[in-house]
Amino acid sequence: MSKLVRAAAVQMTCGPDPAANRATACRLVEEAARRGAQLVVLPELFQSLGPPARMAELAEEIPGPTSRAMGELAARLALTLVAGSIAEREPRTATANSADAPPVYNTSLLFGPDGRELARYRKQHRFDVDLPGRVSVLESAWCGAGTFDSVSATAVGRVGLAICYDLRFPELFRRLADEQLEILALPAAFAAATGRDHWEVLLRARAIENQAFIVAANQTGRVTPQLETYGHSLIVDPWGTILAEAGASEEVIVADLDFARLREIRSQLPALTHRRR
Repeated sequence: MSKLVRAAAVQMTCGPDPAANRATACRLVEEAARRGAQLVVLPELFQSLGPPARMAELAEEIPGPTSRAMGELAARLALTLVAGSIAEREPRTATANSADAPPVYNTSLLFGPDGRELARYRKQHRFDVDLPGRVSVLESAWCGAGTFDSVSATAVGRVGLAICYDLRFPELFRRLADEQLEILALPAAFAAATGRDHWEVLLRARAIENQAFIVAANQTGRVTPQLETYGHSLIVDPWGTILAEAGASEEVIVADLDFARLREIRSQLPALTHRRR
């Protein structure tokens, strides 16, 4: 019997106001639920997106306002929710120097249909890029790098987490494939300057290489004078076929993930078992 999972990617244009962003996220996740989604993915830094200093200033501990709201939302709608990513600040320890702020991370949270946090992933690859006249971002100026991969058993399948710039590092996805990855959730704020040429190509390549579904939720619109995001959120199957694609405005895209198709591809083209390490 074929297993179908209805997945949704939420595309947003976020600003620096966490309360406004949370309200928009809740509205769009509710729309996805009305359309039958069992798995919903929000974009990168949906809690607050803007100048680096402002994002660091608005970083939250977990649990905190955004993580609590997303857990409650997942439970109320009884769905698996990838709460994009947020700026996460570690709690201050009792022995910390008062002059030293705790580190900040770009962190994705995975919630189950009961609202319980299933996984927490900190972005490993930071976007430090300067293309004169096109895009200039120094992510390492405001957040630290994560060190752990994440694949979790969920109600919808084995879900792996990665964030935006991670997409350019195939070795990360190979490690996730080794953990029996079935669905890759990729929140992003992928730049328009590179997205026009690389976004679709990289997503389809990662899906094909690792024979997994990818649900990629992107930001859209201009964030700062130095960064415009690309939109065009995608849902891709393990053959690299695009199941759903967004445009350049705020929207929700939905597609059914057919696990019989995943099993068929892995059986007929068993590339994952042919790897030589």
